[in-house]
Parts: sequence; C-alpha cells; structure tokens
Amino acid sequence: RHRGTGRRRRPPAVGMAARILHRLRHALGAEGGREERARDGGEAEDCPESSELEDDTEGLSTRLSGTLSFASHEDEDGDEDEEDGAGEEPGEPPEPTGEAAGTEDGGSLLTRQLQELWRKSRSSLAPQRLLFEVTSASVVSERSSKYVLYTIYLIRSGQFDKAPASIARRYSDFERLNRRLRSRFGCDMAGIAFPRKRLRRNFTAETIAKRSRAFEQFLSHLHSIAEIRRSPEFLEFFFLQDLRAAQRLTCTGMYREALATWANACRLQERLGVCGSGRFLLTLAGLAVCHQELDQLGEAHGCCEQALQLLEAQDSHPLLGPFLQAHVHLAWKVGKDKRRSEARLQGLQEAGLPLQQQPSLKECLIKEPLE
Repeated sequence: RHRGTGRRRRPPAVGMAARILHRLRHALGAEGGREERARDGGEAEDCPESSELEDDTEGLSTRLSGTLSFASHEDEDGDEDEEDGAGEEPGEPPEPTGEAAGTEDGGSLLTRQLQELWRKSRSSLAPQRLLFEVTSASVVSERSSKYVLYTIYLIRSGQFDKAPASIARRYSDFERLNRRLRSRFGCDMAGIAFPRKRLRRNFTAETIAKRSRAFEQFLSHLHSIAEIRRSPEFLEFFFLQDLRAAQRLTCTGMYREALATWANACRLQERLGVCGSGRFLLTLAGLAVCHQELDQLGEAHGCCEQALQLLEAQDSHPLLGPFLQAHVHLAWKVGKDKRRSEARLQGLQEAGLPLQQQPSLKECLIKEPLE
C-alpha cells in the first residue's frame, strides 16, 4: 500500500497493461461516439471492419492480462493513480496483495524463469549439423591424365576441430557416387543436382570454383536424407579409401604414416555417426597396433578400452578375443587394471573358445578384406 493513502500499489505488468487498455478503450469509445452521431445525422458510412476491430481488442485484452513484464518498478505514481481511479475491468487478473507481491511478479518471476532456462540449456545438447566445405582444389598432372583434386573438410557446426576430418576426391569419384546412389535411390535422388561433365575449360578457376560449391551442396543434400546417409555407398565414399591405404601402410611396416591415415578414418566415421560399425572396430585395431609399434602404449591401451566398450554385449565378435588379449598385455605394461579383461577371457575359454589359436590384432588387420 502507498503510505498515507491506504491504496494498494499495482504490480508493474498489470499497471502497464491496464494503462494501455485504458487508452485503447478511450480511443475506441471516442470513435464509436463519432459513428453514432454520424448515424443520427443521416450521414452514416458503412464500416465492415468494425467487427474485426472489436475482436482484435478482445484478443489484445487477453494477451495483455499476464503478470510477467520487463518494465522497471520505478513507474510514475501519477499514472498508476489515474488508473486506480478508473476502476477495475471485469476479466482482469486478481491483484496481488502488498508491495512484496508486486516485486515477486515483476522481478523474482523473471529471475526464476531465466535461471530455469539456463539450467535447461546446460543440460541439453544443441542439435549439430555436419557441414561439407571444399577448402582447396589443385590440378594434378600425371603421365596419362590430368584432373582436379578437391579437398573437403567435414565440420560439425558450432565446434572447433583441432584435427579436422578431410577427404581428397576428384570429379570421377563424385560421379561414381552419384551413379551408384541413383541406381539404388532413384526417387530420393530425383531432386538432387549434380554438375555436368564439360568437354572444355575444365581447369579454369571459374569452373573449379563452381564445381567446388556444387560438390558442397551435393554432399549436404545427400546427408540430409536419412536412408542415403546411412547407406554403404555414401559412407564408404568417405572412409573406405583411407582404410585401404592405412591397411596397406600397416602391412608394409610404415606405422607412422599408417597412424595418420587410421586417425583420419576414425575422425571421418565419428563425424558421420558410424562409431558402432565393424569398420570402426577395425579402425581402432589399426590405431592400437600402430600406437603399440611406435611405443605409444598409453594411446594403444585407450584404443583397446574403447573397442571393448563397444564389444560389451558381443561375445561372438571375431575381434573380441584379440582385443582382450591386447588389452591385458598393454594394461600390464602401463600399470592399469586388467582383471575385468582377464575374467572375460576366462569366460570365453570356458565357453569353448581356443584362445591359443586366436590371431593377434595385427594379423586381423592383414587378413581383413576391404572390398
């Protein structure tokens, strides 16, 4: 209540809404009076919009009847006194009692809502998009051919990648992907554009720039269709070449070069969301072998642990035994707990699996066909 007056102070939101409605009703009332005088004088003019105007007024009254406001508490007393003298309109919300209620409605309510919004934003993950960006294009001349090699980065929106996933492809690779997808997903591919072949001017800056943007749009459109982005044709376009190259490098003992290729294949599969596939387990095996050969035992142990988490419910997977044996050996080397892997190996042996005949991870890599 105001001191010395005995009148209750309105909360800011109610006071602001009431003042707006009071002025609006006053203006509408004056307009209605002029129309009535015009009808009495025989100069009435048809106004079909009058009913719509009245409906809008009712809607406005409903929308402004809440108590949440961004207005300050330091409203002028004169305006509030004027509204108090005008009386309360039917349908308005009940007034809170006391100055504390006004403060609660205007300030604490807003504060609580902002705090709740902040908590929800911290506990929820923002949706991420996968972006395809051609970062460079270079003309490659070989003995019998000349082509443009496009380097494409796979980027998750809203994140900074210290080691981005990338691929290098030429026009014929994109054309092969387009042909394979159209033969399998004819209806879905009907509205997806693909840059045409050119007989001349294939190596001009203008043509390369246009094709770069076209390939970005082509891959983004393909990835937006769930059936296509989960298909082997689409996925293998990105990482099958890296897997084959990494396997070849590992077999020839070029472990440092193989490690970089395995790591890029791993990042590609993570970006594409296929971390539970057999290809990803093979990638982890390649990483573990190369880390171990380069005497990076902690990293090799981490790769084995990640693989065993994925194989938690797959007791019959052919890579389970080799991963368990490698994990036990590496855990002993780096001083980590190996009891769980030992117990799981014991369970497999009791189930009839001949552990002595199990190939090592490196042998699995060499024998794995990558078609």
